Amino acid sequence: MKNGLQKFGKFLSAMVMPNIGAFIAWGFITALFIADGWIPNAKLASIQPYMLTFLLPMLIAYTGGKQVGGDRGGVMGAIAVMGCIAGVGGFDGQPMLMGAMVMGPFAGWVIKKFDKAMDGHMPAGFEMLINNFSVGILGMIVAIIGYFIIGPFMSTVLAVLTAGVNVLVKAKLIPLAAIFIEPAKVLFLNNAINHGIFTPIGIEQAKEAGKSIMYMLEANPGPGLGVLLAYAVFSKDKVTKSSAPGAIIIHFFGGIHEIYFPYILMNPIVIIAPIVGNICAITFFTFTKCGLIGPSSPGSIIAYLSMSPKSQIPLTILGVLIATVVSFLIASPIIRMSDGKSLEDAQDDMAAKKAESKGITVDPGEKKDADKVKKIVFACDAGMGSSAMGATKFRNRVKAQRPDLTVINTSVDNIPADCDIAVVQAVLADRARKSAPQAQLVIINNFLQDPNLDGLYEQMTAKVDASAQTAAAVEEVETPVATGNAKILVEEGIKTGLKPVDKFEAIKAAGKLLNELGYVEEGYIDAMVKREETVTTYMGLGVAIPHGTGDAKKKVQKTGIVMLQYPEGVDFDGEKAQLVFGIAGIGDEHLGLLAKISEIIEDPERLEQLKTTKNVDEIMEMFK
Repeated sequence: MKNGLQKFGKFLSAMVMPNIGAFIAWGFITALFIADGWIPNAKLASIQPYMLTFLLPMLIAYTGGKQVGGDRGGVMGAIAVMGCIAGVGGFDGQPMLMGAMVMGPFAGWVIKKFDKAMDGHMPAGFEMLINNFSVGILGMIVAIIGYFIIGPFMSTVLAVLTAGVNVLVKAKLIPLAAIFIEPAKVLFLNNAINHGIFTPIGIEQAKEAGKSIMYMLEANPGPGLGVLLAYAVFSKDKVTKSSAPGAIIIHFFGGIHEIYFPYILMNPIVIIAPIVGNICAITFFTFTKCGLIGPSSPGSIIAYLSMSPKSQIPLTILGVLIATVVSFLIASPIIRMSDGKSLEDAQDDMAAKKAESKGITVDPGEKKDADKVKKIVFACDAGMGSSAMGATKFRNRVKAQRPDLTVINTSVDNIPADCDIAVVQAVLADRARKSAPQAQLVIINNFLQDPNLDGLYEQMTAKVDASAQTAAAVEEVETPVATGNAKILVEEGIKTGLKPVDKFEAIKAAGKLLNELGYVEEGYIDAMVKREETVTTYMGLGVAIPHGTGDAKKKVQKTGIVMLQYPEGVDFDGEKAQLVFGIAGIGDEHLGLLAKISEIIEDPERLEQLKTTKNVDEIMEMFK
């Protein structure tokens, strides 16, 4: 349930976050130039309703449509939301921010389904005509649906919500909203709540009163600041304690509230602190009749104060201070009496709970002292792709500080007996424990960018004896470099500029290409799908490496790698993969090329180039 809410929250946030700059522009125009603003100017203030009525909903709908259906989906979303806007009367109706969050993804889904149905059936020479007319005709139909159904429905929903909020305000019960605001924020629903619910209601209130308390409920940086201050002062874990001051700056001045969510998750009872802190602040704002002129986005103290009427800035500051002090006072004894759990430990627990929800028992094992660790093993199902890249990347990261450390990869059922730490995904943890009962387990979601890998790096380098770093007798693990890279990856095995598809379609396409090039038997494709159903092959950084299960190696005829480029990304369970590498390996022949891939993706410029270039020769040159 929680994971589903997190994915939903991330999806909604992904529609809003790219457009925060537009919200800021609209907010500043509102705060500066309306009649009660800082420097009233009627002409400049006239920009504001156009931005609110048309610009913001269109941007959100375009972004949501593009998330689902690529560029064509974005255009469809923008067309569709115009139907909603017209259906509620344009300037005379309610802003369609909520309508945009529905119509954008819906329109993107419609065109995605159309493109899928037409794939392989489009007459040669008619591609442009069909592509343009399909968006035009389907966009018109969806806009009509928005006009008659979605727009009026969302207007009704917003009217009901507004009426309910007004009742709570009059009954002095609005502070109780903090009971669901703070937990929902920790589940990454903060942008959905702020811009999907509170901002539209705040707009309606601000039309009458010139300000709204709704803008203050979610964006107040005080509750989160109190929690971070408590960790900075009282945390027993040195890493957590030292990280809190930096998080304070990012949260309070940068407005990135997500920075304090892991601190709540590592000790869930701490959530009481921001809830009570926000209740106290909202109560104060209610009795002093405070409100902001426009939405505070992001939720930094700078934006919060800039949206406050000049006469109420002292009261706004006092409300933030109240939330901070109350949150700090409640969080402090909880943190002092806690068992000193670290951020890394909390992330391990979360991964374990995720695995247990699937019927898997995870025991991470006793954390080992860095100076006693000599071998780290990255293990995946087949030991072919994911673990090889993860091991290469981590080896390169740690070798300067720990040249004595051996980092290898293998299949999860063949972890060697001298393994000190095994790095595995949660769904493979039980098998790893049986294979290496002596090892500490590090549970991750993906092999390239995972907080627990950062924690492992800190564990390995925090207490390293200087002699270990300068040891002359080092067992260096070389990644085999295949001299036949040109035969493993060939020009015919590279496809660029592909349209977004379902992840299983992308995996099947990679498998089909491996088969067509003679690398694998046809049955290997099903093994690739089975592998993905067991555990994701998404690596992080926009890269996925699908390959067959361990028992499918007999279907590999020769080592080969293919690359499918999806510039708009393929959805791998909430993560976008622009690069899908299909792998079939015999022995270690493919590891040299995997090492090269790992080297390239560590360079942001080369990685971006690989995700977007249409020049196959350029790609081949990168892998030479």
